Amino acid sequence: MNPKNSFFELKAFFVGILAMGLYLPMSGAFAQSATFPKIGACAGYKDGEILANAGFSFIEENVQSFLVPTKGEEEFDQILQASKSSPLPIQAFIIFLPGSLKSVGPNALHAEILNYAEVVFRRAQKAGGRLVVFGSSGSRSVPDGFSKEEATAQMIALGKLLGPIAAKYDITVVLESLNTKECNFINSLSEAGEIVKAVNHPNYRLLADIYHMKMEGEGPESILNYGHLIKHVHVAEKEGRAVPGTHGEDLSLYYQALKLSGYEGLISLESRWENMENQAAKAIETIKKQW
Repeated sequence: MNPKNSFFELKAFFVGILAMGLYLPMSGAFAQSATFPKIGACAGYKDGEILANAGFSFIEENVQSFLVPTKGEEEFDQILQASKSSPLPIQAFIIFLPGSLKSVGPNALHAEILNYAEVVFRRAQKAGGRLVVFGSSGSRSVPDGFSKEEATAQMIALGKLLGPIAAKYDITVVLESLNTKECNFINSLSEAGEIVKAVNHPNYRLLADIYHMKMEGEGPESILNYGHLIKHVHVAEKEGRAVPGTHGEDLSLYYQALKLSGYEGLISLESRWENMENQAAKAIETIKKQW
């Protein structure tokens, strides 16, 4: 389907599929996710009580501030111990690589990244995490004059090295597409999906960020095309990267595409909160209504 199709054409497309009872193949079978997914939030563990009271199921913490991969084990253990006061488990981590660890370009630091990743994945497992999000715009921005084709080859090569290290710790790295206002490389789910396909490792998979997709005008058909690779989902409204329910944006077609793809993973709000205590319950209610 052409991503420029109108909202109503896309809606008719999905309604038609659902009305006919057709589902997309998953591993040779036909499946549709029947249960409402677990909803979490990219937030600090200290927000756990507010989020738990609103119906959230997990926290998505920050690699840099929680796993502190450049700090000693004692400092990490103190943070980990403090986090046990939270009523919600930590199941995923964002902000994987700092901008100083270049993934692509003439000064790519793959050996350093692999050493760093070993610490991140080991500590993520110790904290009970399952997923590490590879967005990291500063790390993977392509320098001026450097070939995007060569950058893609570098990302694939790095992914092939990261997958086995993640597997040691039962962690899955999920590659996230970012909109062009944040990064000049890997700006669509389709582009990220092709890299994940080329890496071809079960511990290196795809993240569908609906906010970034909407910012780039990428329709839900990309989720259908790459749904078998999607291991995690981020969501926010396009306007102001707001919490679902803030501006009344309808994200249901993206959710329908996830269901048709058989998605059964987690969904995290990577959103800008105005007042978490006031918005959290409405966010869950909004997603449930649109799901």
